[in-house]
Amino acid sequence: MNHIELFAGCGGLSLGLEMAGISLALANELSPMAGETFAFNFLNEDLEEKAKTSEPLKNVHWLSSQFSDLKSRLRENPFSYPAIGEGVSDIPLNPFDLEGKLIIGNIVHLNEFLDANPSYLKAIKTNFGKGEIDLISGGPPCQSFSLAGLRKKDCDKNTLPWEFAKFVASIQPKFVMLENVSGILRPFKEDGVEYHAWFEIAKAFADRNYVPLCLHVNARNVGVPQNRPRFILIGVRQDVYATIKNNFNQSELELFKPAELLFSTVKETGNAIFTDYKYFDSQSISDKKLYETSFLCELVNKPEVSIKEAIDDLKFKHPAKPSNHIKRINETFSMPIKKGQKLTNHEPRSNNSHVQRRFRIYQVLSQCSKSTSTEVVRVLQGKHETISTHAWEELQDFHFLKESGIKGKFSTVKDFVMFLQAHPTKKQTQKALIAGSPAPAALSIPDDACHYDDNELRTLTVREMARIQSFPDGFVFRSKVTTGGQMRKFEVPQYTQVGNAVPPLLGLALGKSLINLKQKIE
Repeated sequence: MNHIELFAGCGGLSLGLEMAGISLALANELSPMAGETFAFNFLNEDLEEKAKTSEPLKNVHWLSSQFSDLKSRLRENPFSYPAIGEGVSDIPLNPFDLEGKLIIGNIVHLNEFLDANPSYLKAIKTNFGKGEIDLISGGPPCQSFSLAGLRKKDCDKNTLPWEFAKFVASIQPKFVMLENVSGILRPFKEDGVEYHAWFEIAKAFADRNYVPLCLHVNARNVGVPQNRPRFILIGVRQDVYATIKNNFNQSELELFKPAELLFSTVKETGNAIFTDYKYFDSQSISDKKLYETSFLCELVNKPEVSIKEAIDDLKFKHPAKPSNHIKRINETFSMPIKKGQKLTNHEPRSNNSHVQRRFRIYQVLSQCSKSTSTEVVRVLQGKHETISTHAWEELQDFHFLKESGIKGKFSTVKDFVMFLQAHPTKKQTQKALIAGSPAPAALSIPDDACHYDDNELRTLTVREMARIQSFPDGFVFRSKVTTGGQMRKFEVPQYTQVGNAVPPLLGLALGKSLINLKQKIE
């Protein structure tokens, strides 16, 4: 089985699909920073090194850039890529030379390029002369579909699923898989009208001759040490569906029943109303049974993994031995650290003593009741001037890091509140991780969380974030470590690459599910 990866990012989904046995035919990524990581791990291409030597690239091609030199391209704002024909391009003259390569560029421009160059379209569509493409996969960014951000129907990034669908319509693979944030499932209103983004996307694929099965899954159910719910759409081309349906069991027929209804309604009327459809949630008792007894069985019932199992051996003070979970990850993806080789991406960030004292407060709050935690945070944010007697009773026996650098208790509530007021913060979401539980869902930037160990009063390293996402230790993240200011709008540094990625273990489970589905073709 082969696939084209759109919105490839640093390659979390590609790594999982590869380990499932699905080979890469072509990849596309907007960001040169994320593309640098993808190229290093999948294509054996060190872009940073080649930028120094001016050595020509073998496996990475720019669709359209402002610059002719690689060094400038690696820091280019991808939202400023010139229109096709107006910029510098190094797409090979022979379209078959794109096989297995990475194209850096905007998906809108890629679609325009294929429209204008039928020989390239034919080469890709026929899997470079080897037959046809089995799968097009990817996670188009939809920040305004996320509950974490401003939700707008007409946000530019919300057009990307439709560009994804346009590419699919041109290539016509047997299967399509789209991954997205679970916030896409929650309706939102504009001008009094309620929108269901996931439903509109499902209709778009139905209109392009794909029967769309929509799922809500959680990466923690496949062994990822993070509570990470995701939306997944698996589309099956109409003629392929007509074949594989004959080999469906009862659970699979049940899963595709609403998909068939939506498909037929769109084909007959050109539209469908929201009540005609549903998605299947792996957390639902009834839906979970359908997962367990269908081609989706890999997506449920894996043992839960705690944050401690994922990163306890990476502590800078008193590290534990690597857990069985970490050993399995490195073996599963065949990317362990070689003997004598230094672990990459594990440089600690500098947190001053003031911040460390506040981190210790968060560590204590992670062990307290929700009401006590809320009261303390409100004092830290300047919204309250004191805490209740109940909260103080819960807090008075804990040891806090004092200005002397020594941990100790506070003797009075007045002294404790003065301590809190001396460590104000405007941060709304920062918390300490809980050692015995998976990491929280909102964990994508360095300041989201601090370590659970009271000897590690710091934020997480890139490698620890990668461990939480189930990346093996041999996977190397490239480009800048972090960024700030206006550059956040277009730069994709290492922390963001990790946070945006599909966890490789989830990619592996999805890959196995798709192989199970393909095997039903007569």
